[in-house]
Amino acid sequence: MANPFVHVELSTTSVPKAKAFYSKLFKWKLADLPMATPGGKYTAIQVGDGTGGGMMKQMIPGAGSAWMPYVLVTDIDAATKKANKLGGKIMKPVTEVEGMGWLSIIEDPTGAIIGLWEPQDE
Repeated sequence: MANPFVHVELSTTSVPKAKAFYSKLFKWKLADLPMATPGGKYTAIQVGDGTGGGMMKQMIPGAGSAWMPYVLVTDIDAATKKANKLGGKIMKPVTEVEGMGWLSIIEDPTGAIIGLWEPQDE
């Protein structure tokens, strides 16, 4: 399948509450990892079969908790530019996730937000 969903991320106002809820609801395995931001932690979500994800503290002041799906692309720069050309808005430009790949976040013409992901070659 071209451009599958490959990651789902929760930006939450309370990581401890989210971790307690989802680990009990779904029996997900959660692993805390350091983030590049000072004092930041990223919780990896391991689901077994299927698309995994992560959760972290909401970084937008005043914003509520929200899930964001990421779609696999082969050329993040081209896909981000194409989204903009088609009437999308670039919310976060192409950004490197050190040692893993690149992401960008776009808003479609209807206001829905989605992430694009290009993994680093191994």
